Amino acid sequence: MSIKKIGIIIMIFSTMVLIGCNKDVGRETEDEILKGSKEKVEKEQDEEGVGIPSPISGLYALEEKVKRRPMAIMFDNHPKARWQSGISQAEIVYEYLVEAPYTRYMGIFLINDPESIGPIRSARPYFISSLLEYDPIYVRVGGSPQAKDDVLAFNIDDIDGLVAPKGVLWRNTKVNKKSPHNTYTSMEALRAYQKENGYKETGDYVGFKFNDGDRDLEGFDANKVIINYNSQNTTSYIYDPKEKEYSREKDGQLHIDELDHSPIRVKNIIIQEAETKIIDDSGRLFIDVIGEGRGKYITNGKMVDIKWVKQSRSNKTYYHDENGREIIFNPGATWIQVVKPDTIIDIE
Repeated sequence: MSIKKIGIIIMIFSTMVLIGCNKDVGRETEDEILKGSKEKVEKEQDEEGVGIPSPISGLYALEEKVKRRPMAIMFDNHPKARWQSGISQAEIVYEYLVEAPYTRYMGIFLINDPESIGPIRSARPYFISSLLEYDPIYVRVGGSPQAKDDVLAFNIDDIDGLVAPKGVLWRNTKVNKKSPHNTYTSMEALRAYQKENGYKETGDYVGFKFNDGDRDLEGFDANKVIINYNSQNTTSYIYDPKEKEYSREKDGQLHIDELDHSPIRVKNIIIQEAETKIIDDSGRLFIDVIGEGRGKYITNGKMVDIKWVKQSRSNKTYYHDENGREIIFNPGATWIQVVKPDTIIDIE
């Protein structure tokens, strides 16, 4: 064999080896890149925070947000006040009757910071019985005589729009609403006021129990829920099986958030029966949420009967199934509908 042919063979062999080596190097480099990318993502997740679960919604958020103090905010629900801004970002919302024929909302906020919140309205004693369970800062505009006394008696850190400095709450002239249905604020303003007044930063309270993931109930169908507070006041929930959430309607209209025009989406619904009676000529109510009573828990298109127990105004309300086991919620927003025991409720 000639030297020329031998040289060609050696060249071909060397090239094949080099290509193989480069292929291995390339594979090794690719593995290193993938490994580095994974480590980078994990590092960014650690820095940005996969977070920890909120004790009131089970949703994950940055630890610094989860461990701060809740805000309990009163929302006006008069027809001339609709729709509310920022309420879709509350993790828990209570709907109670007030003077006939209206209801009012109280949103419990922890992990979210709406840039617009309102309209904000006055306090009632039974809302205070509920908010005491979260050790929050209470945001309101005045209140009934008993509610004002309760704020003082329970030493509640509150932000009252009637006395708060200018810039904490304000009349929103950009919405087509008139006083008293146009008092607004923002979470930024509320947190700043909290800091300026030396209100403690964290809350002392017991949260709810949540499933690790989404779980269905073994119960009755609940694809549509209609709560008839009275002939002029209804609340409805329509189940979306694709999203596994409920959309909300108020008095036959889709309930949207004024802030971004998104429909209110609800994961858990509690219907809580409570004895209710009129106590004065103004039509103010006494709603008894202390003691125990019956109700319903609804999620993922299913419903089960429950019992509720609250030992004192400051104690947490516990919800149990009919076997006495504490309800474990699915992670997400919860709306608590407090109703009279004889309220007509249609569930399909």
